[in-house]
Amino acid sequence: MQIYLDNSATTQCSEAVKNIVVKVMTEDYGNPSSMHTKGVDAERYVKEAAAAVAKTLRCQEKEIVFTSGGTESNNLAILGSAMANRRAGKHIITTAIEHPSVKNAMRFLEQEGFEITWLPVNEDGEISLSDLEAAVREDTILVSVMMVNNEMGALEPVEAAGRIIHSRNPAAIFHVDAIQAYGKFRIVPKRMNIDLLSVSGHKIHGPKGVGFLYIKDRTKIRPISFGGDQQKGMRSGTVNAPGIAGLGAAAREIYENFETNTERMYELKAYFADRLRTLENVKLNGKTGSESAPHIVSASFLGVRSEVLLHALEDRGIYVSAGSACSSSHPSAAGTLAAIGLDRAHQESALRFSFSVHTTKEELDAVFEALEELLPMLRKYRRF
Repeated sequence: MQIYLDNSATTQCSEAVKNIVVKVMTEDYGNPSSMHTKGVDAERYVKEAAAAVAKTLRCQEKEIVFTSGGTESNNLAILGSAMANRRAGKHIITTAIEHPSVKNAMRFLEQEGFEITWLPVNEDGEISLSDLEAAVREDTILVSVMMVNNEMGALEPVEAAGRIIHSRNPAAIFHVDAIQAYGKFRIVPKRMNIDLLSVSGHKIHGPKGVGFLYIKDRTKIRPISFGGDQQKGMRSGTVNAPGIAGLGAAAREIYENFETNTERMYELKAYFADRLRTLENVKLNGKTGSESAPHIVSASFLGVRSEVLLHALEDRGIYVSAGSACSSSHPSAAGTLAAIGLDRAHQESALRFSFSVHTTKEELDAVFEALEELLPMLRKYRRF
C-alpha cells in the first residue's frame, strides 16, 4: 500500500481532469487563436474554464489571466505591478516566509533599486497587523502576503491586511499568493480587498504547468512577456487549452462539497496532530486548529535528520516532504522554520505531512505506527 501525504507539493489529477485534458489534446486540439472551427472549439474550453474559475472567486471572467502555474503568476503579479507603478514609488512590503517565487522576485527588484520591507512573523508563522500598518507608506506601491504558508500551514490575516493597506494607502496594490489556500478556503477578492491573486492548478488535483492570476479590473499592471498579444496582451503565447480545460474542471470539483471536505481535513489534521504529540521528542510547528490551513501538519522529530526519516518512510511506501518541494534543494530550505525561531536541530528534523480530500484516518494510523517503530531505531544510530 502506498500512502501519499505530500499534497502540498502536488496532487493526483482527478479522473474528470484527466478525461478533459486528453479530449482537448487528442480531439479538440486546435489553437484557440485560430479562426476556423477547430480553433473555436478549443477557445470554448478556455472560456468555460474562465467562467468556472470566476464563479469560485465571484469575479468577472475578464479578470482571470491563465499562466503556466504559480511561479509565473507570482512573477507577473510582483514584477508587472512594480514596473507599472515605479513612478509612484519604489517601496514594497512582503513577509519573511514567502515562497521562493515571491522571495526571489523581490530580491531581483531590490537589485533594480526598489526598497523591500520584510515583515517578521511570530512563532506560529503569522504576521503582525500592527507591523504591517506601520510599514505602509505614501510611496508603498505593492504589498505581497501569502494566504497559507506552504511549509507549515500558517494562515495569514489577509482580509484584515487588505483593509489596513487600502486605508493607509488606497493606491497600493495588494497581492496574495493563494497557491496553498485556493480550494481550502472561500476566497472573494473584492470583499477581501485583494487586487492580485495567484493560483496553481496542480495543487487542486488539476494538471501541472497551468495556473491563473486574478487581476482586479483597472489594476495598474504591465505584462512581463511579449508576443502575439494573447489574453489581451497580458500574457502572450499560445494558450494552453488542454491544461486550462483541466484547471477549470479541477476548480469546479474542488468547490463541490467544499464544506464537507474541508471539515473532514480539519478533523484528520487534529487527529494526526494529537497522535504525534504522544511521541517522544516531537514538536508540532505552528497551529493545528481552524485558525490554520486544514491540510498541512509540520513536525520536528528531534534526533533524526528529516531526509533520513523521509527515506525510511518512503521505504514503507509513505511519501512526505522535508519542508517545501520548491525549495528543498536550496540552502534556504528551512526559511520559514528559521523565521519562526526554531533552532537548527528542530529545523533539520522537520517533516511536512499534507493531506488531500482522499486522505483517510486509516492511512494516518499507518503513518503513526511507522513513526512509532522507526524513530527509536533511527535515533539509536544517529550520527553527530
